[in-house]
Amino acid sequence: MDRRDTVRRFRERLHEAMARAGVNRSALAARIGIDRSTLSQLLSPEAGRLPRADTAAAIASALNVSLDWLLGLSQQEKLVADILEESVEVRASPRAPVDESLAAWYAEAAGYKIRHVPTTLPDLLKTEEVLDYEYRDFAARSADRAIAISHGRLAYVRLPETDIEICQSSQSMESFTRAEGIWRDLSPAARREQLDHMIALIDELYPTLRVFFFDGLTHFSVPYTVFGPQRAVVYVGQMFFAFNTLEHIRVLTRHFDALVRASTEPAHAAINFLRDLRRELG
Repeated sequence: MDRRDTVRRFRERLHEAMARAGVNRSALAARIGIDRSTLSQLLSPEAGRLPRADTAAAIASALNVSLDWLLGLSQQEKLVADILEESVEVRASPRAPVDESLAAWYAEAAGYKIRHVPTTLPDLLKTEEVLDYEYRDFAARSADRAIAISHGRLAYVRLPETDIEICQSSQSMESFTRAEGIWRDLSPAARREQLDHMIALIDELYPTLRVFFFDGLTHFSVPYTVFGPQRAVVYVGQMFFAFNTLEHIRVLTRHFDALVRASTEPAHAAINFLRDLRRELG
């Protein structure tokens, strides 16, 4: 971030935090032990500098916000201890599927680009039969609940301001088509229907929804979602790591964009790839 942008963001957030706390300049200056004139300079649109580190920390503490948020380095204004406490959530059920954690943050990211690497197939593109198959043995969520969430996400994608990119390995789709791994008991008819469903939805929703397939032999990714500039969530077994700092979000965004650039099937050709797989099933 450019220094001028950092100074501007600091000034805007300082104004915001003071207004929300109902604290005027004199009271805040007295609370943190600086001259009112010094604080006025920091709040002035002509100001071109940031406060000293100890002063910035004192301001954040007095206004009960995080220093990272005050400096524009995080979207979370909560104190560091609160952020750390909330950054990792262990799922209640040891058998809960990792994709369930997606639902809570879609609304917050309205108007921003959402980047998603799914665990298996993208939930919002699954047929009801595939959802029923995949979630039938999970104690944490019924197949009916999974279907309802999937329908909700599909409705979200159809909103005019939505912008979603999904990237997964081409091998994961090939394994699904050939009934390998977890899909070995899924019938050919169900797999044909699933591929037809994906082809139809991707065709309908493009370019609001763009799907890419990368080569899993040259690139690797764990499942994660980037919710615009607000949050990035990495799924690890029965827990997730939610990152709210801009630097973490940028790192995962760059990783996702690298997957897209390396994709063997760009978004406009994804349907052709799926059609080739569909022909394998007859």
